[in-house]
Amino acid sequence: MTADMEEQKQSRESEEQKQQGEQQGDACAYEQTEPEQPMPEGDVDHTDPEQAAAATDDLTKWRELALRTAAEYDNYRKRCVKERDEYTRYATRSLLEEMLPIMDNFEMGMQMAEKEKGSMIYIGMEMVRKQLADFLSAQGVEQIPVKLGDAFDHNVHEAIQSEVSEQEEGTILRILRPGYTLKGKLLRPVNVVTASAPQQERPVEA
Repeated sequence: MTADMEEQKQSRESEEQKQQGEQQGDACAYEQTEPEQPMPEGDVDHTDPEQAAAATDDLTKWRELALRTAAEYDNYRKRCVKERDEYTRYATRSLLEEMLPIMDNFEMGMQMAEKEKGSMIYIGMEMVRKQLADFLSAQGVEQIPVKLGDAFDHNVHEAIQSEVSEQEEGTILRILRPGYTLKGKLLRPVNVVTASAPQQERPVEA
């Protein structure tokens, strides 16, 4: 009798465990079922003409804003590149300007040394002159070509004084100091003396 009761108890427990397992399985199956996603509030109903037109306007505005921003950035990038190139190109301008008076004094010394071209002093100074000329050329410095009799050019010449001359007015009579350009831009103008027309004498009144 006791054995039969024990067997029935085990059978009931087994049946209860089976039912609990089925219930748990149904619950898992329910959890794995993906609920239907709600439609986002921002979605546009394209069947509604007003919503479709508003969405088209917004899209056009954003596209124009993106194009304008891209254009502004491209202009900014080009401007930065240009400014950087300009800075690199003319960064040594002030140094070169300070070197020019030294070159002027050196050339005056060369004129004195030319009286004895065979001397070691002249030969050494000539070597230094060539080194200076090579250095300036490497930096983009070029001497402005000018000769006596040229017409005055306000872009590259600076008239220090004028003298009455039979030559055409504005003609260069003397060159006082050479001028230079730095990579195509004026570094220092040529100092010159120009010709001026003689003053006409006024007739003496009786």
